[in-house]
Amino acid sequence: MHELLVELDRTRPVPLHRQIEAALREGIRAGRLPLGMSVPPSRRLAAELGVSRGVVVEAYDQLVAEGYLSSTPGSYTRVAAGPGQPVSRPAPAPAAPPRIDFGYGRMDAAAFPRAAWLRSLKRVVTHAPHDRLNYLDGYGMPELRQALADYLNRARGASVSASHIVITSGFGQAVGLMVDVLARRGARRIAVEDPSPDDDIRPLAEARGLDVVGLPVSEDGVRVDALERSAADLVVLTPSHQWPLGGVLPAEARASVVRWARDRGAVVLEDDYDAEFRYDRAPVGAIQGLAPDVVAHAGSVSKTLAPGLRLGWLVPPPHLTEAIAEAKLLADRGSPAIEQLAFADFLLRGEFDRHLRRMRPLYRRRRDALLGALEQHLPAFEPTGIAAGLHLVAWLPEGLREDDLIVAAAREGVKVAGVGPYRIGGEGRQGLILGYSELNEARIVEGVQALAAAARSLPGPASPCP
Repeated sequence: MHELLVELDRTRPVPLHRQIEAALREGIRAGRLPLGMSVPPSRRLAAELGVSRGVVVEAYDQLVAEGYLSSTPGSYTRVAAGPGQPVSRPAPAPAAPPRIDFGYGRMDAAAFPRAAWLRSLKRVVTHAPHDRLNYLDGYGMPELRQALADYLNRARGASVSASHIVITSGFGQAVGLMVDVLARRGARRIAVEDPSPDDDIRPLAEARGLDVVGLPVSEDGVRVDALERSAADLVVLTPSHQWPLGGVLPAEARASVVRWARDRGAVVLEDDYDAEFRYDRAPVGAIQGLAPDVVAHAGSVSKTLAPGLRLGWLVPPPHLTEAIAEAKLLADRGSPAIEQLAFADFLLRGEFDRHLRRMRPLYRRRRDALLGALEQHLPAFEPTGIAAGLHLVAWLPEGLREDDLIVAAAREGVKVAGVGPYRIGGEGRQGLILGYSELNEARIVEGVQALAAAARSLPGPASPCP
């Protein structure tokens, strides 16, 4: 049974049972009391309202007679009517999902380690100190901050103190906090890689009156000469695996970025979004380890565990940490405590490392299947950014446009995306972004075969495929 809010005015000449009837009738008509909901027993509602039980029984009987309530002996009294529904046209049928989706920026949700995560949840719910369930500060749970510091220093070559970590709800919030704090300190311009997914950054910058400029990207990552001319106060980089093209910023360029930041008094925000997944090269450490005084490091579990957990972290330069934590507290009073403690347990018990070791060969097999299928069915397509991550870019042969191929692929039941929407400085080389994390090898081959059929249906180069 459910609680009800019924207000009685004893100064009115209207009998109390009529006031109860009117309150319930109006609640049912307005939809606040939905069809099938049980109302409180007459004895309990009478006690709550301070009236005799007979007053409530009289009100219920009248509403039963009118058809608003139904009463069965030995059972609850329930709402028997619903609000009037306006006549409307049937909603259009939703579009059929694609047969094969080369979606990018996602992990394989079916591989989430449910049993291990449940064990961590059970441990922290059972054993967490009571004060850990109270209101949080802006920094986050100390257990998670220490576990993350140990992990980032060990696995990413970072230089992190637990006292300088702020737990966030993902990279989007991390960049939002950074932009907000720097804007209040006088920042005027943000530089981002071109191409890059600036949809997290541009709305935030525009809302605070900041300019956003694009920095051209070469096969090795962002061009440092463009950065030096940018007059930016904050630059957002993906130095370990440039998104989406896959370049790795060389050591000399990294040193130049750090020098630029120190000379200008600027901040580098490092988006370390999928560095855990590498296949054909040695690990590349985080740039934050070179210069924790000017580089902020941001990461999340969105590509490794699941974006639905809404867990991320930001390691700002020490002079910004307190302001970032204050902005986090103001934004949402802190990220959920139980999930933070569970992730700390998951890290400390080695479950995160075990999960990554399971997923690397799985994703590598899928990547290899995609490369093999492209070579066999679309040999004129040029894959790049293949050494790490969960997607690759396939450059198209001259004369074939990505927008045309995307439409043709959709007719074959295949969903693909182009590089074009992520360019800031105008049109560039035509290419597709092909994610492989959620497709098994057979589906990948099937998808490339359909993509080849789509390419053959278009006018363009003489032989984009056999």
